[in-house]
Amino acid sequence: MGWAAAYTVCMQADLSGRVAFIGGGNMAGALIGGLVRAGHDPSALVVIEPFEAQRAKLAQEFGVRAQASADARLAGCATVVWAVKPQLFAEAAAPCAAFVGGALQVSVMAGVRCATIAAASGSARVVRSMPNTPALIGQGIAGLYAEPAVSATERAAAAALFAPTGQLLWVEQEADLDAVTALSGSGPAYVFYFLEAMVQAATEMGLSAEQGRALGQATFAGAAALAQRSPLSPTALREQVTSKGGTTHAAITSLDADGVKAAFVRALHAARARAEELGRG
Repeated sequence: MGWAAAYTVCMQADLSGRVAFIGGGNMAGALIGGLVRAGHDPSALVVIEPFEAQRAKLAQEFGVRAQASADARLAGCATVVWAVKPQLFAEAAAPCAAFVGGALQVSVMAGVRCATIAAASGSARVVRSMPNTPALIGQGIAGLYAEPAVSATERAAAAALFAPTGQLLWVEQEADLDAVTALSGSGPAYVFYFLEAMVQAATEMGLSAEQGRALGQATFAGAAALAQRSPLSPTALREQVTSKGGTTHAAITSLDADGVKAAFVRALHAARARAEELGRG
């Protein structure tokens, strides 16, 4: 399944067996919360998280068992989710390696390649993903790639892990995840960046920051919803709003004169290049 498959959500697949999360930060929390809300038994979830406050938060919020370090309990887990910062992966993997070699390895780490995960875990059955922060409210999108050693059943299990957090898109090449990282993984920050600009402009034009934020947020949400439901391209939708000589035309003309679209495309390429650098270590 490649790019042409677009959005694929697999709510019907079974994520059986115990699941271990190595790292209990925001993305792990989003996945854990989604599983619990979907009916997964919290007692079947194990979290390795070194920070006591975060362990307490996860235990209180979701009823999962969170512990400070790896032990033999990991050996009974069917799936291991790597959710640590990329630069901490080697350190986090070392104490886990003796227990996780029989599990499906799922990664939400940017840049860390399948080969690196396989070497550190002892399992060639690796699924890499790149989710984004709207997963925290069940409205994210995650790009996923599975190594050839991953079975169809395991692909379905990985899909079931991410399905409660939003939409899924499978890619055929691991390198494609660098583009996914640039587009959707980092994408929420681009939206917030433009929202910042809209709030600034609102205050400069006499509105309050609260009014600017309300207008900006509703406009982004409504435009995105319209784009999802319309068969028209983004270009056609933009042209519908842009009457020659009108206010929108003045704004788009100003953006084009400043080279905003070209600069934004360059920014996406820069994000992809950084993802590639992270993968090279």
